[in-house]
Amino acid sequence: MKVGFVQIFPLFGKKEENLRKTEELIKKEKANLLVLPELFNTGYLFRDRKELSGLAEEIPGGETTEFLLQLSHRTEISLIYGMAEKHKDRIYNSAVLVTPQGKIRVYRKLQLFNQEKALFDPGDKEPEVFEVEEAKVGIMVCFDWLFPEIARVIALKGADIICHPSNLVLPYAQEAMFTRSLENGVYTITCNRIGEEKRGGMKLSFTGKSQITDPKGNLVLRASEGKEEVGIVMINPLLARSKQFTKNNFIFKDRRPKYYKRISTK
Repeated sequence: MKVGFVQIFPLFGKKEENLRKTEELIKKEKANLLVLPELFNTGYLFRDRKELSGLAEEIPGGETTEFLLQLSHRTEISLIYGMAEKHKDRIYNSAVLVTPQGKIRVYRKLQLFNQEKALFDPGDKEPEVFEVEEAKVGIMVCFDWLFPEIARVIALKGADIICHPSNLVLPYAQEAMFTRSLENGVYTITCNRIGEEKRGGMKLSFTGKSQITDPKGNLVLRASEGKEEVGIVMINPLLARSKQFTKNNFIFKDRRPKYYKRISTK
């Protein structure tokens, strides 16, 4: 199975340009699954919720999802991408899976980062696992990486691959994803954006370095810090289904949840 990432520099508020750029980057690629960044169609630094609301879209039916459904069908590539989702009176930082067969699946980011808490509503559903050809795929978004429970839930539900659309600005996440892979025995695809945004007195620099890791926690592929690029590799999802760590240790079977399932914080 050929999987990969599409590392780009989104231009704030310029949806049509961002969509066309994405199309140009992937229209000649051959892959089964490609992951795009978080909020790839709008950019990240919203001044306020009103501005965010003006750029958010419904799923299905919105411009971005309809465009990528068509692109997925033409290229025969399943796509996972991050965008602002408008649902009734709520706005979620969501990731969407579209397939060549026209399926649409949505994950809403559970762990909002910093100023996102003043803009987005937190996700309201458990992560799910979806089938993409022969693989089982789960999704988390950007800052979800800091909370190992999210990757663990996805893995316990049977995922072979965790797809991770991101707008990373801190230096830790790429390295942390090695551990998310190893402790769950899964592939991960982190797709980050690049570039800098300056708006409303705020400035953020995004770290690039999109990457793919394997179930043993090894780096399979990593992009540069500042270049738009598509990275694709061949993987075997079946390798993620053996949770044997040593001759006598198994990642999930050896868990002892009765000793920690009731732990809570105040």
